[in-house]
Amino acid sequence: MAFALNDAELGSILLAMPIGSLLGLPISGWLVSKYNSRVPLAIGFALNTLALCLIGFAHNVVTLVIAVLLFSFTTRIYNISANTQAISLQKLYEHKVMGSFHGFWSTGGIFGILFSTLMLNLSISIQTHFVMVGIIALIITLVSFQFLLRNDRAEKGNKIIFGKPDPYIFYLGVVALLSAICEGGMFDWSGIYFQQVLHVEIFTYGYLIFMTFMATSRFLSDKIISVIGMPSTYIMSALCIVVGIALAIIFPAFWTAMIGFSLVGFGTAAVVPMSYALAGASRKYSPGMAISIIATYSITGMLLGPPLIGYLAHAFNLRISFIIFGLCGLMLIPISRMFFAHRKSLEG
Repeated sequence: MAFALNDAELGSILLAMPIGSLLGLPISGWLVSKYNSRVPLAIGFALNTLALCLIGFAHNVVTLVIAVLLFSFTTRIYNISANTQAISLQKLYEHKVMGSFHGFWSTGGIFGILFSTLMLNLSISIQTHFVMVGIIALIITLVSFQFLLRNDRAEKGNKIIFGKPDPYIFYLGVVALLSAICEGGMFDWSGIYFQQVLHVEIFTYGYLIFMTFMATSRFLSDKIISVIGMPSTYIMSALCIVVGIALAIIFPAFWTAMIGFSLVGFGTAAVVPMSYALAGASRKYSPGMAISIIATYSITGMLLGPPLIGYLAHAFNLRISFIIFGLCGLMLIPISRMFFAHRKSLEG
C-alpha cells in the first residue's frame, strides 16, 4: 500500500466513511424533500466522482481521510435520492422491481472490479484509474438526468421525529444494519481474504464471485419474494450467509471459499432492497425520509463492517474475524420475525 498501513490503521481510515455518511443524513433527507430527488441525485453523484479522484491524489493520511469523508458524504446524498426515485417508480408497476434496481447497482460493482483488475494488469496508476472512472460517471450522469422522475417530493413526513424509536423503522433498520455489516466487510476484505488466507495470486476472485452472485440474486429476488414471501426470504438470506461463511472459515481452500462467498453474496442481496421497499410503506415518514433513516442503519453497517474486520484481524487473525459475518447473518432471523410480528399488530 502507498501509506504502509497495517490492518488496524486501515480500519481506522475506513471509519471515516460512516462518519461522513452520518453527517449526510439530515442533509440528504432535506434535499430530497425540498428539491425532489432528481436534482440531489445528479449533483451528489457528480460531487462523488470528484471525491473519488481526490482519494487517488491524496498524498498523506490527513488528505486521504478528508477525501474519504467527502466521498461517503456525497455517497449518502445520491444513495437516498436514487432509492427515493426507485420507490416512486415502484408505485407505477404492479409487479416488484426494487430488487432489480439494486441488482444493477451490484452489476456496476462487478464492472468496477473487472475494470480495476484490468488497470492492475496494465500497471495503470491509481490516479489515472480514478480519473477515468470519474469521467465515465460524469458522462452517465449528464445523459441520464433527463430521464429521471420529476415531482416526487412528498408533502408530509419529511422531518425526523425525535423520541422513542418507531418499532416499524427500528426493526427494519437493525436488519439492514446486520446485512450491511456483511456486505461492507465483504466488499473490502473478501479480496484480502483470498490474498492473505488462501494465498491466491489473483486475489480479486473473492470479491468478483461475491458481487456476481449478489447481482444475480438481486435480479432474481423480486421473483423469489413473489413466490415465498418476504418473511421466508429474510430467513433464506440468513441461512445462506451463515452456511457460506462457515464453509469459507472451516475449509479455507480456494473452491470452498468460492462457494462460500457465493452463498454470502446470494444471502445478503435481497435484505437491503426488501427493507427499503418496506420502509416506503411507513405510516410515520415519507418514502424519502423513511429510506434515509433505514439507509443510516444500512450505510453505517456497510461502513462499520470493514474497520470492525480490520480490528478483529489485527487482534486475532483475518480468518477468525470473518465469524462476525456469520453472527450477523444468524441475527437476521429473530429480528426480521420481530418486524413482521409488529407489522401484523399494526394491520390488526
